[in-house]
Amino acid sequence: MEVLTVAQLKGLEKHKYSSTGSSLVEPVMQVFWRWLIELFPMWIAPNMITIIGLIVNIVCSFLLMWYCPTATETAPSWVYFINCIGLFIYQALDAIDGKQARRTGSSTPLGELFDHGCDSVSCVFVALATSISMQLGYHPWVMFTMSVSSYFTFYFGHWCSYVTGVLQFGLIDVTEIQLFTMLVFLFSGTFGPAVWSTQIPVLGYPLHVVPFIFVVIGCLVTYVRFTRKIMNGGCGQNGSTIADTSVISPFFNIAVVVAFCLMIATQSKHMLFHNHPVLYLLFFGFVSAKVTNRLVVAHMTRSELHLLDTSLLGPAALFLNQYFGFYVNEYFLLWICFIHSTFDIVQYMVQTYNQIADHLNVYIFSLAPREGAKKKN
Repeated sequence: MEVLTVAQLKGLEKHKYSSTGSSLVEPVMQVFWRWLIELFPMWIAPNMITIIGLIVNIVCSFLLMWYCPTATETAPSWVYFINCIGLFIYQALDAIDGKQARRTGSSTPLGELFDHGCDSVSCVFVALATSISMQLGYHPWVMFTMSVSSYFTFYFGHWCSYVTGVLQFGLIDVTEIQLFTMLVFLFSGTFGPAVWSTQIPVLGYPLHVVPFIFVVIGCLVTYVRFTRKIMNGGCGQNGSTIADTSVISPFFNIAVVVAFCLMIATQSKHMLFHNHPVLYLLFFGFVSAKVTNRLVVAHMTRSELHLLDTSLLGPAALFLNQYFGFYVNEYFLLWICFIHSTFDIVQYMVQTYNQIADHLNVYIFSLAPREGAKKKN
């Protein structure tokens, strides 16, 4: 089954990666990353570096989820330290995959799409692992806000890119957030996750309020910055998006996901979100990751982003089950929807990447020349 049309593949050929801005810490980290890339042999494909980093991140996060399925349990201290190390490895590999592509002369639109696709999935796991490490299952709406705002902010950045044609970076960006998250893991591993419930002297608020405020302020600053860029007009005709569509249109795709996520959580008579916050947010994280991937593809192929998608079947099923009186056990249905969302995003990414690889006549995980591949007209 082909996901992209011939017109989209031709639009992909016109795509050129463009970014602007630099965060505060990135220039310092670049010194380490430039040293690190020299340790990798020339035969390793950039996408292989990317996928290894993602696998490490997912495995570490799943360890934390295994020990803390409701984000209220306490995992062994080594699990938090492993997550810190895993995130550091992911950050490093994610930073050098592009350098490896330029170093080996193998830069393609497929590499950029693969990188952003892995980042969208990693964002889900990092946000959840951070909440679990602070035992935010005891404060479900704080956990909800931190996770959903992470999904929305990542989407917002690519929405801005879809409008302006340029990926924007601010002074406080992904690198700083990842380093801050590593500190959270270290803190939880050293003092135990219960330390985040300690009351701050004088203020009288629990310690988890500090990272929560950091996340909220960071998201608000990002929203203001990106909103200004979007409302100033895009790079298309008459200030439209790169695909000559309305600059506001991508908002509705993520708004539907967030609305479903909020409504189902608040309307559940069986406290579905409160009792199973990790599974619930992981499910909606995969849905938002699929929506984000579609946005990145729309940007790179200069095509319209359609609202309806198979990723919405799960949220719609949960919502309709509530609306018609809970005919199906909510927890059972949540598992069914989670499994569907997992297969849905994996299938979409595999089919899209393979179709683009065929079109570009390259391999996804190898730099070897590809002969006899079927070329698209």
